[in-house]
Amino acid sequence: QVQVVESGGGLVQAGGSLRLSCAANGRAFSITTMGWFRQAPGKEREFVATMTWSSGSTSYADSVKGRFTISRDSVKRTMFLQMNSLKPEDTAVYYCNLEVPRGAVQQSIWGQGTQVTVSS
Repeated sequence: QVQVVESGGGLVQAGGSLRLSCAANGRAFSITTMGWFRQAPGKEREFVATMTWSSGSTSYADSVKGRFTISRDSVKRTMFLQMNSLKPEDTAVYYCNLEVPRGAVQQSIWGQGTQVTVSS
């Protein structure tokens, strides 16, 4: 069974930085994409950033471009989200998402989430 575990959330002042980690654990699986989503109170979950594992190509939501950066440790199957110049509107629970190929379909696996709070 494949699982993802996030860490690194916390409380930070506006303008500060945080680094989130997402580790994918399990046996004999490959990765299509790893990405981050977030959900603020009273709002729907939204896309933040993603990485195509084979190529390392990345994609970001407009709201975080230039401030957030995805990176990875391929050997450890761990992804990082470096968040700089944080704003109060970045406050949310951040979820790691893993897409794993299962035959002709993709299995989507979610972490438990990590809280990020940015104070003004």
